[in-house]
Amino acid sequence: MRVAIAGSNGLACSIADAITTNTYHQIIILSRAPKPQLSARGWQVVVVNYDESHRQELAFKLAGVSVVISVISGAAQLALIDAAAQASVRRFAPAEFEGPTALRPHPDALDRGKRAALERLQYYQTRGMQHTSFVCGILYERFAPGGMYASGIGQRSGIGAEGDYLINITQKKAQIPFGTDGQPAIVSLTSAEDVGKFVAAAISLPQWPPELRMRGDRMNVSRLVQVAEIVRGTGFEKAQYNSQSMQSALQLAQSTQNIQQQLRVISMIATASGRFDFATPNLNSLVDVTPTRFQAWLQEVWKDR
Repeated sequence: MRVAIAGSNGLACSIADAITTNTYHQIIILSRAPKPQLSARGWQVVVVNYDESHRQELAFKLAGVSVVISVISGAAQLALIDAAAQASVRRFAPAEFEGPTALRPHPDALDRGKRAALERLQYYQTRGMQHTSFVCGILYERFAPGGMYASGIGQRSGIGAEGDYLINITQKKAQIPFGTDGQPAIVSLTSAEDVGKFVAAAISLPQWPPELRMRGDRMNVSRLVQVAEIVRGTGFEKAQYNSQSMQSALQLAQSTQNIQQQLRVISMIATASGRFDFATPNLNSLVDVTPTRFQAWLQEVWKDR
């Protein structure tokens, strides 16, 4: 089976690596520019243009592709969806890789074109192109040295640096959002490497449901901070937030027009609402993947720091 991966960031590379290592599927990497470092790994890199005027060319480059895995967003992803349908691609997975889609508010400050992509895919599903949203919760890489950016993930999110989400391990500081039940919020989490393995294994499933949920670990945010403290061997400075204090923090960020801080607080509010958690990881039971638990992963990435 021929699989196209749209994007060349860290998550795209994790998916590509898992497919080439664990399956016999052929891959191509769709990139806006040549990527010699990826070509050196033996991966076929196809340079593409997502502008509307290049749709025919994009569809031509998707000829023979059965599955598209997207890690791009916005107008480029919509153009890719249209071209994939034109090229008779059978399956399309949009750039989701967070919490369940039903838990997102509308409007959503963290959307980045995801709602529009799903609406477009629902339209094409009636014309024979299946789609699924890969749900993985929070990526472990948010808590790596340097955050997600250090792994080449979330470069356009605006909140991918270390400390942008709940915990700054280097500075030993943490924010703990509480839900309306008065308890620390719960999150599901998965490493990018394991996301790649789950996606690779899911490609050959006989059917794709609307969502394929994977999980490496699940815990409340207090426990998440405790794990970080255990790994670093020291206590962290902790700030607790309820709905009122989070709204106050958001209003302050808005009053100073601090967009990055607004996104940080909105992410914390989303966490408190349960947006990044789910009870049943249906993909875990469908494929033979044993994910790494969060504490073991965190210990490994911080061991030489």
